[in-house]
Amino acid sequence: MAEKIVTGDEVIVIRGKDKGARGRVRQNFPREDRVIVEGVNIVKRHQRAIPGVRQAGIIEMEAPLHVSKVMLVCPHCGKPTRVGFRFTDAGEKVRYCKKCQQTVEKPTVQRRTK
Repeated sequence: MAEKIVTGDEVIVIRGKDKGARGRVRQNFPREDRVIVEGVNIVKRHQRAIPGVRQAGIIEMEAPLHVSKVMLVCPHCGKPTRVGFRFTDAGEKVRYCKKCQQTVEKPTVQRRTK
């Protein structure tokens, strides 16, 4: 199943306390319809100490947002847009901007290795 918003896309928040904020999608949770956007929806979390690993305290972290609260920013026209799908001549499914009709490529994301 192709997704409209994927990890690495630049998005803008259209609802909530961070309305108007822009950022890149850091993580995508397609089963829950949620995304984590860099620098958006910051919450404070109380962490318990783990001896030798982590100090106790209050940390700030990014919480997931529902995907309906963000909109893709088109890399061609630079405007927030809805995303459509169409098939190429080769038969593959690609995303496109509904404002400027340009194909939106999926960003290349570097995976972390353990």
